[in-house]
Amino acid sequence: MLNEKLNWRYATKKMDPARIVPQDKIERILESVRLAPTSSGLQPFEVIVVTNPEVRAKIRAAGFDQAQITEASHLLVFAAWDTYTAERIDEVAARTAADRGVPIEGVAAYYDMLKGTYLPLAAEVNFQHAARQAYIAFGIALTAAAFEAVDATPMEGFDPARVDDILGLRARGLRSVTLLPIGYRAAEGDWLNGLAKVRRSRANLVSEIA
Repeated sequence: MLNEKLNWRYATKKMDPARIVPQDKIERILESVRLAPTSSGLQPFEVIVVTNPEVRAKIRAAGFDQAQITEASHLLVFAAWDTYTAERIDEVAARTAADRGVPIEGVAAYYDMLKGTYLPLAAEVNFQHAARQAYIAFGIALTAAAFEAVDATPMEGFDPARVDDILGLRARGLRSVTLLPIGYRAAEGDWLNGLAKVRRSRANLVSEIA
């Protein structure tokens, strides 16, 4: 049951560096990210999988020394497009036409509408929109990790500009949004492990308009 998996997971505070997540689990988590819904199917983000110890040590320094960054099996960095461009939207249009076996003229009007919507906006406005799309996939990655019985720690506590520099993201038209260390919880030393999950009641969270 999905809810049982979500009840099992928590923001793991101490990972076991000796335990490596099997590659098939990593691939399924990444596939869930690839399949995540995004506005107009633009997928305006990328995921950088970091296993290099030296690079992760630098990111840990930019992440307020959070140990999971280096102790987890893998580190996923979600990075959003810095803005929308005609070239990026045209690439999605071309892929859509090719994958659906239709002429580009059959989809051009819709993507021209998107260009008319996004291109006049400031780059920061577009980045914030792209970042929200990355968050959708980020949440699905957390869920997929739980489904694979893999621990994960969602992180916003880092210096994005420093991470961008470490990974050379700005040159690729990307800006870091979130970090996701994934691995296995340590048997000892995690103060949060075993504590009751605290959430608002349904009555305090959900309202209905009939």
